[in-house]
Amino acid sequence: MRWDDEAVEHLVLSDSVLLLASPTGAVTPVLDQRLDPVRAAASTLPRAERAARVEARRNVAGGFFTAAADPSVAERAVTGTTPRERVRSLAALTDGATRWTETFGLGDWAALHTALCEQGPTAVLRRVRAAEAADPEGVDHPRGKACDDATAALVVL
Repeated sequence: MRWDDEAVEHLVLSDSVLLLASPTGAVTPVLDQRLDPVRAAASTLPRAERAARVEARRNVAGGFFTAAADPSVAERAVTGTTPRERVRSLAALTDGATRWTETFGLGDWAALHTALCEQGPTAVLRRVRAAEAADPEGVDHPRGKACDDATAALVVL
């Protein structure tokens, strides 16, 4: 994301999410949903097979795209621009942090944004880690990895 006095521009790929909060408090998630069907299909497999299924769909047609594996896929990112006056704050999250909403159901995107604002990113990530530790085998909350890298950044404009 980048911004100036006129606009907030964003670029999102696969396993990252951007939350845009308006001055009224409405939260809009910016998502690249191409990873969703891959995760859903993998979650039905035995745990030992989940990660391989997801990896087989990385940076291929019909799959999802990550720049870490191939920076040229940035051309396939979800991009957009929002007028600056419609954005009060932004939260950038990796998929490890979005587990708060997407995997463990600790709240919706608006609740996650509120937790980031009121408790801070460190507290949110601690809750994700606690949820991961409570279900290390992914029995109650199927996922490819027991733990994933988790980063959350909050910017108040």
